[in-house]
Amino acid sequence: MKVIEHLAQSKEPPISFEIIPPRRGGSLQSLMKLVSELAIHKPPFIDITSHPAVISYEDTPQGLRRVVKRKRPGTLGVCALVQHKFGIDAVPHVICRGFTKEETEDFLIELHYLGIDNVLAIRGDDNGYDKPIADGRSNNPFARDLVEQLSEMNHGRYLDRNQSSDPTTFCIGVSGYPEKHFEAPNMTEDLKNLKAKVDAGAEYIVTQMFFNNEHYFRFVDACREEGITVPIIPGLKILSSERQLSMLPKTFWCELPEELVAKARSVDPKKIVEVGIEWTVKQSKELLKEGVPSLHYYIMQNTRSVGEVLKQLKS
Repeated sequence: MKVIEHLAQSKEPPISFEIIPPRRGGSLQSLMKLVSELAIHKPPFIDITSHPAVISYEDTPQGLRRVVKRKRPGTLGVCALVQHKFGIDAVPHVICRGFTKEETEDFLIELHYLGIDNVLAIRGDDNGYDKPIADGRSNNPFARDLVEQLSEMNHGRYLDRNQSSDPTTFCIGVSGYPEKHFEAPNMTEDLKNLKAKVDAGAEYIVTQMFFNNEHYFRFVDACREEGITVPIIPGLKILSSERQLSMLPKTFWCELPEELVAKARSVDPKKIVEVGIEWTVKQSKELLKEGVPSLHYYIMQNTRSVGEVLKQLKS
C-alpha cells in the first residue's frame, strides 16, 4: 500500500520509523532483531536510508591508498526483508549524489519488481566524493530532478525513449526543512524549491528532525501559503547522548531548545536518554493534539527509546 493511502485510511495518525542498513559486512541477525522489535508496534511503513560511496585512505607498505566504497550497502535487500518477511511497506531512500540516472533507473526497476511502491527522493549529503560521470550518462543534480525522473517512469517514460516500458506506480515522498535547508539563502527560497518538488510529482513531505514544535507549525503554515497541499509528516529524533548535544545541530542543522539542553546537562550522561524520551513524548502529544497526519521517528538502530515513547503515548 502507498504511504498516502496509509495516511488516508488510518483511523489514527500512523506511526512510522526510519532505520539505517548495517555497516558493510554487518550481521543479518541484528537487522532481523531490529525489525522484529519495530514490528511489534505495527508500523504501516518503515523508511530505509541509502548511502553513496565515500572516500577513505588506508595505510599500505607503498603509502596511503585511496579507497572508494559504500560503507552501508544493502538498501534493496533490507527493503525486500521488511516488506516480504514482515509484511510492512518499505520506503527506500533514493538519492541523487553518487548515482547516475541510469543506475537510479536500474534500482527503481528492481524495486518495482519487488512490489515496492514507495520511495523517498532526496539529494543526499555531500560526502566529499564526486562520482565521475561516463560519456553518454547523466545524473540528477537536485531532488527535484530525481522526482521528475520518478514521475516520468510512473508514466512509462524511461531513459531509453525508444523502449516500450510499463509504467511504475511509485508514491513519491520528499524531505522538508522546518528550520530551512542550510544551503538555502532564506526560507522563501527554500519553500519555492519544495513547491517545485511537489509540482514535479511528490505526494507527501517528511520533515527533517526538529525539537521545537513551533518550527513545524510555522513550516506547515508557510507551506500552505505557498500552495503546497500534500501531507506534511513531522520527523522526530530522541536525544540519547551527551555527544548529540553538539552533533545533531552540526549535522542536521536543527536547533536544540535551551530547556532541553539545560535538562540534559543537569543529569548524569547515562540518564540523558530519559530526558530525551520525556521531551519526545511531550512533542508527540502536542503534535497529535494538533492533528498531524502521522508521526515519523528517526531511530536508526536503537528501538528501546522509541518503544518507551510509544508506551507512554498509549498510557
